[in-house]
Amino acid sequence: MSRIASAFTAADGSRKKAFIPFIACGDPSLDVTEEAVVAMAEAGADLIELGIPFSDPTAEGPVIQEANIRALAGGVTTDDVFALVGRIRERGVEVPMVFMTYANVLFSYGLERFASAAAAAGIDGVIVPDVPHEEKPEFAEPLAACGLELVSLIAPTSHERIREIASDAAGFVYCVSSLGVTGVRSEITTDISAMVELVRGATDVPCAVGFGISTPEQAAAMAAKSDGAIVGSAIIKILAQYGAEAVPHVAEYVRAMAAAVHAA
Repeated sequence: MSRIASAFTAADGSRKKAFIPFIACGDPSLDVTEEAVVAMAEAGADLIELGIPFSDPTAEGPVIQEANIRALAGGVTTDDVFALVGRIRERGVEVPMVFMTYANVLFSYGLERFASAAAAAGIDGVIVPDVPHEEKPEFAEPLAACGLELVSLIAPTSHERIREIASDAAGFVYCVSSLGVTGVRSEITTDISAMVELVRGATDVPCAVGFGISTPEQAAAMAAKSDGAIVGSAIIKILAQYGAEAVPHVAEYVRAMAAAVHAA
């Protein structure tokens, strides 16, 4: 069983709900990111998404865009992020971790070189939201050669493409809850149940819902319809508010969100 699969698997082998927090590496600093990731794992996170700072994160809303800008202004590089992951693994964190990044980052670093470095650091998979399904093999193959899984995204507008995209999914399927970019939403109106039903008709790979989730009630509602909930902007807001003192606040938030998802 892959480490990503274990995030969705209970001790008895049955499927469990996973809470998946996102953090932008290097915002407000790499040291804070490291401590926050360790704290999130201890607080009940089942899988953690790590955003590699990038100048044009097209899937992200203003909150995460600004986090990327702050990290880049602080001089954070892709190599810094690889080193960060290595330190986290050296501290005994076994929770699966995946990168959220963009095609330009992989191309500029070199696909094979990126895959090798990510695997050596301890990463389990990669999410690349600006790679369409038709171009997936170009990225999936070098990643798979290093034991990494390329996570597929499915949007509310995918319709008849959902089964096609899900049919060769790896790790987990990222179901996008709403049109547009990431960010906190007061209400999620997409028919998540219908999306998940189509995914489950095409694959046994778990599906988790992201974009717009910020409260325990929203997380529980999305997890009840799928295999997990993904939260990013709400965590970045806590980091922006508290800065170097944010870690205990992040841990408290993640603990509440994980409890809600696990009870769904």
